[in-house]
Amino acid sequence: MTFEFAEKENQQLNSIRAGLIDFISGSLGGIALVYVGQPLDTVKVKMQTFPSMYKGMTNCFLQTLKADGIIRGLYAGTIPALVANVAENSVLFAAYGGCQKVISNVLGIKKIEDLTSIQNACAGFFAAFFSSLTLCPTELIKCKLQAVREVQMEMKSVLTVAKKEIGPWGLTRQILKEQGIKGLFTGLSSTIAREMPGYFFFFGGYEVTRELLTKPNESKNDIGWQRTMVAGAIGGSVLWLVIFPADVVKSRIQVKNLKSPALVVMKDIVKNEGISSLYNGLKPTLIRTVPATATLFVTYEYSKRFMLNFFENSQ
Repeated sequence: MTFEFAEKENQQLNSIRAGLIDFISGSLGGIALVYVGQPLDTVKVKMQTFPSMYKGMTNCFLQTLKADGIIRGLYAGTIPALVANVAENSVLFAAYGGCQKVISNVLGIKKIEDLTSIQNACAGFFAAFFSSLTLCPTELIKCKLQAVREVQMEMKSVLTVAKKEIGPWGLTRQILKEQGIKGLFTGLSSTIAREMPGYFFFFGGYEVTRELLTKPNESKNDIGWQRTMVAGAIGGSVLWLVIFPADVVKSRIQVKNLKSPALVVMKDIVKNEGISSLYNGLKPTLIRTVPATATLFVTYEYSKRFMLNFFENSQ
């Protein structure tokens, strides 16, 4: 009985440790992703929300750089973006590991390494629900800060609060004061509609590519950082190609404080601006995604491996 109790205790400790490692690795990956991709993410949000203001990606990039500079322009919203991505990726990868275990237990598969790409994609699908709850408030603040100048131009007036160069904490307090906690979850339904199918293809694309890049008698974990980066870049590109219309809708709802349901907003965009408007900002997104998600997965995989080896060697 004592042996069985000790065995169960070890299993619980290993599960907690694995979850913590996924959480920390996801956090580090999220930080790396933001610093690599933030300037083009800013361009994406501006083009999605105010398509008539810019002639294209380069024009939007140069105008933002000229008007607001690097830090307050291209890197606007970096703090909430860091919070958003650390929160999202730490929860996402921790939930992803948990969902992999649940799926492997349900299907009677002993090791999560033996899950197929489709099974991993399903784990990503369910994990994205949990990450959406942490992502929505911080993504809301990030998008509003990225497009604050465009909002003022559209309103043709400069708000007093904008003259004080409102930051993420001031904007959060303003939303809480005016709309309450509910205001921070504006666009939650469109975030979930974007994230869950998106991360099915994200993790599915990543795992399929890793399998294709694996040589005979080689494990997916031994393909090296270059091929890991390629797999991450492909996974990220597939994600954005699938979810981009939903992301456009989410950005409009959050930046412009729209109260209409996501499907109504999408229909209005198609009716008034044409279906191509659902893909405004796709070019900078794909250009950003390749290095950003490649960096995300390399950081995640190698920091996870480092921590696993550290714990194994310390025992």
